[in-house]
Amino acid sequence: MIPQAAQRISAIDTLRGLVMALMLVDHVREFFYLHQQVSDPMDLGSVDPALFFTRLASHWCAPIFVFLTGLGAWCYGQKFADPRPATSVYLLKRGLFLVLLELTLINFAWTFSWPPRIIYLQVIWAIGLSMLALALLLWLPRLWQFVLGIAIIAGHHLFDGLHLNPGDTGQVLWAILHDRSLIELFGLQARTSYPALPWFGVILLGYAAGPLYGRSASPELRRRWLLPAGLGALLLFLLLRALDVYGEHPRQPADTLLGQLMSWLNLTKYPPSLLFLLLTLGTGLLLLVRLERRPLPRFWSDLGRVPMFFYVLHLYLLHGLYLLCLQIWGPNQGSRYGFEQVWPIWLTAALVLLAVYPLCHSFAAYKRQHQGGWRSYF
Repeated sequence: MIPQAAQRISAIDTLRGLVMALMLVDHVREFFYLHQQVSDPMDLGSVDPALFFTRLASHWCAPIFVFLTGLGAWCYGQKFADPRPATSVYLLKRGLFLVLLELTLINFAWTFSWPPRIIYLQVIWAIGLSMLALALLLWLPRLWQFVLGIAIIAGHHLFDGLHLNPGDTGQVLWAILHDRSLIELFGLQARTSYPALPWFGVILLGYAAGPLYGRSASPELRRRWLLPAGLGALLLFLLLRALDVYGEHPRQPADTLLGQLMSWLNLTKYPPSLLFLLLTLGTGLLLLVRLERRPLPRFWSDLGRVPMFFYVLHLYLLHGLYLLCLQIWGPNQGSRYGFEQVWPIWLTAALVLLAVYPLCHSFAAYKRQHQGGWRSYF
């Protein structure tokens, strides 16, 4: 039998690996289906159902990843006699590293040009800022961590109507926190694609849930808390979506059952709405329970152990693959090369996943043998 601690860590890594695979699908779409870009939330009058559900699948990536980042930060601190100072330093260093990585290596992976015309501040930027915020917020009592996390996630919509124009006092800070827009950053234009404020609430909830994964916590204890929390989040999602009064844009009318389903699931990601987070985090909590009881093959946990290595590797591989296709077959969608249908997105993602797995597996083994140092950042 696998020791309890090993099963616990495997469940977390497996869930992280699963959402990373969904992220890969969405990034294949970004490279090979950009000729049919989707809005946020999606325009149901123009988006094909196959494209809608392909895009929808990626919605689970960022919320679960950020939640697990908070959970992982708590687990990291348990190695020390005084966890909070050590965890705070850990979060400060890694948060700054992720911000720097987004501004340099990751932006270059998307554009292959330097300096870029526009810097896109995306998910790694948001995770880095969330880690910096958590480095301060972890000093709060645990009850207040839960209260503040929920308040941020549920209450940020109260500021949806607040928009600042370029040049207004506080416009750059507000754009970074909540109002997706263009800003000036280091003399370059930057787009705050992932407004960070709601993610502060998500990472804080993940950290506050950490004691459920302490050494003395049993699987039964985790199920007793995670199962009702996950089901409660999904029930609250259904209630609020039925009432359609708060937490998301109103549902779009539809004549068919499929159209109505798409309307219910058509949620805002930038910044993540309350309903977006209820659906994705609620499902994620249930998956944590399920994966601990019935582990998946090691393939998925190996991916989840090396998230940043996988992230950087797959972006450069996808961009290189796109340029190779463009060179071989030429542009077929305006100035771009693109797939004619949605199914090649999933096929390409599966092939790329199989291609990068041996490298991820080897790097995961290397990290186990040589712990600490620069390897821990990947």
